[in-house]
Amino acid sequence: MPELPEVETSRRGIDPYLCGKTVLATRVRQPQLRWPVSSQIIETLAGQTITHTGRRGKYLLLYTQQGCVIIHLGMSGSVRIVDSHQAAGKHDHVDIEMSDGVILRYHDPRRFGCLLWSELPVEQHGLLASLGPEPLADDFTGAYLHKRSRGRKVPIKSFVMDSHVVVGVGNIYANEALFMAGIRPQTMAGAVSAKRYTRLVQCIKQVISHAITVGGTTLRDFVGGDGKPGYFQQSLLVYGRAGQPCKQCGTELKEIRQSQRSSVFCPLCQD
Repeated sequence: MPELPEVETSRRGIDPYLCGKTVLATRVRQPQLRWPVSSQIIETLAGQTITHTGRRGKYLLLYTQQGCVIIHLGMSGSVRIVDSHQAAGKHDHVDIEMSDGVILRYHDPRRFGCLLWSELPVEQHGLLASLGPEPLADDFTGAYLHKRSRGRKVPIKSFVMDSHVVVGVGNIYANEALFMAGIRPQTMAGAVSAKRYTRLVQCIKQVISHAITVGGTTLRDFVGGDGKPGYFQQSLLVYGRAGQPCKQCGTELKEIRQSQRSSVFCPLCQD
């Protein structure tokens, strides 16, 4: 599933091709995504200018003067910039064509993503209104996490993956950050000290920043807005490495299942 770094990589890739451009037409080949693509997008977008792009958590945002297109990539989605001569493939469900011939193409084999239209302010949309802070924002601190965790009897990994607590810390990045912070994923969130939360926040910011820099993680389906894969998988310390030696101490990495997701940790480096 594309996570925050992958979505930010996509945003940066498409931004130069869309900003200041006028939408010529929107073509929907397959409207049945997670939520059906509304005819309102087709009717409303035509003639509007993309003023800027944005991102909130894992949602990609295309702003116009009248509103905003909200895009979620679901489990296997991607957006790419193509020209008007490039034929659409089987899973290329939506094209947003600019007046200069550039096309933003939405590709989603499993169709768990969505394209929605929202009037401004988009921050009040039901999908965005209750989201937690951005992991790279100044208000995401160790003190904030420590305060939110008091009395919480949930594993720390599940806690930091909760988008109401902080957005965009998906499974891969939670595994990596917890390893760097020396905290086992099954540790109860309410039992973690303020000092350790400060360290964890530092590690989350470091992991997310690095992943964005190298274009995200490509494990199966994801490519950025330029059609190229991300390279963060080459930096993975624990995720996907169960049974292999820890890169820090050599101990065999262990794997457990938490909420149907894989958690990999070092029994020596993490406690």
